[in-house]
Amino acid sequence: MTKFGVIVFPGSNCDRDVAYVTRDILKQPTRMVWHQETDIADLDVVIIPGGFSYGDYLRCGAIARFSPVMQQVIEHAQKGKFVLGICNGFQVLTEAGLLPGALVRNRDLHFICDRVPLKVERSDLAWTQTYAAGEIITLPIAHGEGRFYADRATLSKLEDNGQVVFRYEGENPNGSVNNIAGICNSTGNVLGMMPHPERAADPSLGGTDGLKLFAGLVEKVAALV
Repeated sequence: MTKFGVIVFPGSNCDRDVAYVTRDILKQPTRMVWHQETDIADLDVVIIPGGFSYGDYLRCGAIARFSPVMQQVIEHAQKGKFVLGICNGFQVLTEAGLLPGALVRNRDLHFICDRVPLKVERSDLAWTQTYAAGEIITLPIAHGEGRFYADRATLSKLEDNGQVVFRYEGENPNGSVNNIAGICNSTGNVLGMMPHPERAADPSLGGTDGLKLFAGLVEKVAALV
């Protein structure tokens, strides 16, 4: 069994959606972790969900980064354990320094809620092992500040190291540089993505392309154990 922990900040609103996938669909033990907790040693995978942590005041993810649990999340990642940030969670991971770059206002300055095609750039990661490299999948997006930005040197490093995991296919919905929708750290155990895989995990919602990300991770953790 893979033990998941879903971090809950004031303003998180996709935490139960993620738990529904890990606990109810995949039948894995799942714990809701209040942001003031400081002991997550029991967890295999930490997920920072989407939402509006601290109301997105100051800057998306900027306040959440200082919550007590985040130092534990950083140490969890440094041990090689798995961390996933979705939408607002991706923003938190960049603010915490676990991933490079930043998420800024969408190109057209509008909140976008849609389904978009994505290209899977790598299939050799725990997150993507159930996909094929180059496979086109469809996931929902819902963000106002989802445009990925990095300076030229950082962008070059991301591309050279193969840290781009997902790209928007076809039309770029928010103006992200190089069509980037999701990236990982240099060792591949930390993944941040703006699209919502948890919203594409139940057939009743019209698609299950996102379920494969969670299912593949469970397989990987089980193999490691």
